[in-house]
Amino acid sequence: MRLNVCRVYTSACILCACTFFILCATPAKSSELPLASIYAAVAPLGSTETLYARRSEEVVPIASLTKLMTALVILQSGLSLDEQLQVNRIGNTFGKNSPSRLRPGTRISRKDLLRMSLMSSENLASYTLAEKYPGGVEAFVSAMNATAALLGMTQTRFTDPTGLSPDNVSTAEDLLILAAATFQYPIIRDLSVQGQADLHFRSPSYALAYTNTNPLTRNSNWNVLLSKTGFLVESGRCLVMVADINGEPITMVLLDSSGRRTPIGDVGRVNRWLRGEAPGDVPASAIEYANGRLALQQGLSAD
Repeated sequence: MRLNVCRVYTSACILCACTFFILCATPAKSSELPLASIYAAVAPLGSTETLYARRSEEVVPIASLTKLMTALVILQSGLSLDEQLQVNRIGNTFGKNSPSRLRPGTRISRKDLLRMSLMSSENLASYTLAEKYPGGVEAFVSAMNATAALLGMTQTRFTDPTGLSPDNVSTAEDLLILAAATFQYPIIRDLSVQGQADLHFRSPSYALAYTNTNPLTRNSNWNVLLSKTGFLVESGRCLVMVADINGEPITMVLLDSSGRRTPIGDVGRVNRWLRGEAPGDVPASAIEYANGRLALQQGLSAD
């Protein structure tokens, strides 16, 4: 299965109804790419024919990668991005600690809520987007699942719009599809890779500074075209990222690794591997984490 996508470089967007992206060079065998992430898929943007895959069909929690679908549903709804919405409190945090610097009662535009949700993974911003959707959170989650089904994400299920619920699950292969779908919206691309933002609010009047959770969006050596991070204890560290590699947009889905910077190390290894360079070794601590997680899952399956 392939999806049509917009091919974007700087300010130009060339629309091709049946264009798909392939690498000019054939990468090395999958076994030659060591990664810390337990589940992974790497493919040209818009294609599900992977250049590399590791347990890419296994269904696992995806944490705040959920927010890509949240953004997609908002953009498809046609709701005004300029409308000011009042922030309240998250109705259900699923037992997770989810602090927010946003003050209850603050009015924020739907666009700035999207910005905070995508670039800094602000859970209250994502929840507010769903809460103010026609029919509320329940209708919004239904729309998320309906959209996933229409896209062909057959192994994906959502129960909340933030990713706080460990019951939000998908596969690395399904997330390749979601990345391609969200990439078609310039505003999602732009907000997801914004390095930092100073936001000013009224009623009450105050300002907050936000930073992108993916440091590569502020790294001049990378041309990141789409990004979303995620973390729960149940999901480990996760990353969906589209970047220009060898002049082509490449989607990288990395699920369940240990440290905050571990997915960043993995995309570096993928980058070098695709360029025909030695990818580098995985830290021993990351290997130990992966082995422990897999052993635990196998034990649970046996029970």
